[in-house]
Amino acid sequence: MTDSRTASAPGPAGCTGAPVVRHLRQVLLWPVRLMRPDHRGPDTVPAWQLLQAMGEASPWREVVDEYDAGGGGRFQERHYNEFVSFLPYVQRFLYGEGRGGSRGEGRAERGGDSPMRVFRRQDIAALRVVPRAGDAPLTLHVAHIDLYFFYDVDVVILNVEVGADDLSLAQAHEQLYRFGRAYPAGWKPDGAALHCMHGVEWLDAQGAVLASSDAREREVFLAHVSEHRAPRVASHWDYVMRPLVSDHSGAVGALRYRQIEYYRMPMMAYLAVDEPQRLTRAEFVRLGLVTGPGGADGDLPFSEQHLDDFEQRCCYDRFWSPGGAAPYTRYLCSGHALVVVGDARAEFFRCPLRGVLAQFRHQHFLLFLIAHFQKAALLMFSAQLVEALQRLDIRDVRLVKRFKRSIRAAFERFLRFTHRYWFHQISEQAQVRALSALCVRHLDTDALYQEVRDRIADMNAYLETDSLRRQANTVMRLTVVTLFGLIGSVTTGFLGMNLLAEADAPWWRKLGMFILVAGFFTWLTFYTLIKSQRLSDFIDALSDQRQTWRGKLATLARVWRAGAD
Repeated sequence: MTDSRTASAPGPAGCTGAPVVRHLRQVLLWPVRLMRPDHRGPDTVPAWQLLQAMGEASPWREVVDEYDAGGGGRFQERHYNEFVSFLPYVQRFLYGEGRGGSRGEGRAERGGDSPMRVFRRQDIAALRVVPRAGDAPLTLHVAHIDLYFFYDVDVVILNVEVGADDLSLAQAHEQLYRFGRAYPAGWKPDGAALHCMHGVEWLDAQGAVLASSDAREREVFLAHVSEHRAPRVASHWDYVMRPLVSDHSGAVGALRYRQIEYYRMPMMAYLAVDEPQRLTRAEFVRLGLVTGPGGADGDLPFSEQHLDDFEQRCCYDRFWSPGGAAPYTRYLCSGHALVVVGDARAEFFRCPLRGVLAQFRHQHFLLFLIAHFQKAALLMFSAQLVEALQRLDIRDVRLVKRFKRSIRAAFERFLRFTHRYWFHQISEQAQVRALSALCVRHLDTDALYQEVRDRIADMNAYLETDSLRRQANTVMRLTVVTLFGLIGSVTTGFLGMNLLAEADAPWWRKLGMFILVAGFFTWLTFYTLIKSQRLSDFIDALSDQRQTWRGKLATLARVWRAGAD
């Protein structure tokens, strides 16, 4: 691996001024948790079908992808390159096993179609941002805005891709750092939102404003947290998600969601830069860790000791060299962000069909999506376990039964998640495998998976132990009843069951005797059951040869003593 402190040396003589970002792509992923009923039966409608059923009331439409048979020539070479980048079990997750014919309802449930469904809205065409007060507005085009649903997992991922041309490096830093925050982290004394864009507006194709940010309205956010104990989603992101609504808001909606991760959305970025080898180490650090622009002195954003192993931890420098189809291409990964920087003059780097841009938007996007979906799903399972425990009250039989159903359902869903969505290796291509490993290592999903699996296993083991305890208790009570009933059975059997000669008695007399005897023995059986716990203690004491007869009789006396338990 090439050390950036050497590779980032200034370029040839005559090269002056800061590098220009000829093309910028920013991709945001925002995983949220869908709030669905706890006890879902086989007839529960998937979330994407609820979205489809809204019709014209929703701006989202399902993406019928290019892999469908009869696609009218939409299946291109880039789709083939994307497909063969992944291992077969990942291909089944992303694309299904066969797409001939129409997309019938429930095909994902039968296993023929991909368990991942994509919906897209077309009404938003551009994004206008103002990074800081007094800055000139910057307009970016919106490539697409999608929602990703996953069968049997209550996670939905918002995907937003925007782009712009001919930006200064400082503008690119501001865009990557400030855009993609679900709500402000705080406010400055002058009322400006911390770390957020000063202004954000979604525009339609005619340039009309569809929604704008309200991050500067401090009192609104404070009141929401005070009332709901949950952050308020900024208005421009709330608009994008509609008709999905925040579960902590007062809005009415059949599809509700909650925040599941940090308020900064995971991000990918593509920067085509003039002479990327002129970027300093501090600029690469700021891009890789998404810390925003630095000062004129170009200092590191953190201490030298903290960043001493930055290149080993966060850089993939296989293509950081003057040769090759895309010279001086560097990948930076911190888990939260995956950034690729390359030479804008290299045709292969900017090619949207076969080059690095195509790989960034497809193969690399999918590996980033898979890593963050797995993490979000594991966090969702953990949250469901916590909520199930919070609702448990061992004094309420109804809540105990509900808790057991919730834990067993979570255990079943986790098993299906493991076999359908959990895999360590997604590709044998060196670049895809290396970048995926970087993402997984920084996100630490292996440790999170082990933790969630242990928690679910512990709760399931508790339920099994509790079930065995109840079965043993029942067997013990029946054994006591049988033992004491054996005395009467043997006695009456020895005497021939003819203590009372009522064979020739009138029918009403025999019926009365039957009811009287049946009632007495029914009462005796239930009474024995009621006292079975104490009677079992007496039986244990009776069989204990170490106890004296006085102790055994004292144990028998406790059967009828109040408060003996």
